Amino acid sequence: MLGVMKILFFGTPEFSIAPLEACFSLGQILAVVTQPDKPLGRGRAIHFSPIKQWALEHRLHILQPARLKQAQAVEELQAFQADIAVVAAYGQLFPPQVLGLWGRGCVNVHASLLPRWRGASPIARAIEAGDKETGVSLMRMEEGLDTGPVFIRSGVSIAAQETAQSLHRRLSEEGARLLLEHLPAIVEGRLEAQPQPKEGVVLAPRLRKEEGELDFRQPAYVLERRIRAFWPWPGCYTWLRGQRLIVMEAKLGQGRGEPGQLLASAEGLEIACEEGSLVVCRLKPDSRSALGGREFLLGQRLAPGVFFGKGPHPQGG
Repeated sequence: MLGVMKILFFGTPEFSIAPLEACFSLGQILAVVTQPDKPLGRGRAIHFSPIKQWALEHRLHILQPARLKQAQAVEELQAFQADIAVVAAYGQLFPPQVLGLWGRGCVNVHASLLPRWRGASPIARAIEAGDKETGVSLMRMEEGLDTGPVFIRSGVSIAAQETAQSLHRRLSEEGARLLLEHLPAIVEGRLEAQPQPKEGVVLAPRLRKEEGELDFRQPAYVLERRIRAFWPWPGCYTWLRGQRLIVMEAKLGQGRGEPGQLLASAEGLEIACEEGSLVVCRLKPDSRSALGGREFLLGQRLAPGVFFGKGPHPQGG
């Protein structure tokens, strides 16, 4: 048995907090490595990552290298005599010279059942694809993108109304549970990683803002999944008379019409799609507060037949 486990932790967003709490309870956190501070909003005020805020509250040593491959960053990391590095949604690729710095290497808390959904956005892509299950994998990091051998996997079901926000929270907690249960065995060499299957590899590319624009020429079920998958970022949106509308919540409807057309419906704000329809339950016009779909419909005094979205229809965006 080892003495006190010495851990170097890498993470940045809210997802990383529960795994960091688990590591904090398991051993000594030598340092927390997170992304550099960023200016946000109109005032460009400096914003600390959720992990930096947690580390400051617990008086942990913090490193924020711009790039891990920089010589100075490698030297700083090498100075920490850690047993293992634990990574949870850090946000940078690890160069070879960093991967080999610690005796047990780097263990990544990856939010999917590898090899499905390798890459930057596994949670959103699983919802967008209509998966019924995802999970968490503890894997040993190597140079490839999430290609390393896996120590343990744990499945998590995806609920019918699951958003990326709610699934992030549940997978973060599951990642913390796996660390509490298995990290000591990994560090002590009692749990060996197994190569990933060659079959079933699916990539999860990084989300782009432009993906959030709703195209009503697609089936309604595709758009409903995307709205949940892209909440809260990058968010899905459409247009009405040049005004951008952020669609926060929607459900499937049974109406029919031309894609993008507002339907006469007892459901409220119901928009026809190529297949089926989308009932907008909650939305947010730019620079205004969020409101219900029915409330927006009454406030705008919209008549059935008006078109949403950018397209050839003169009533649309």
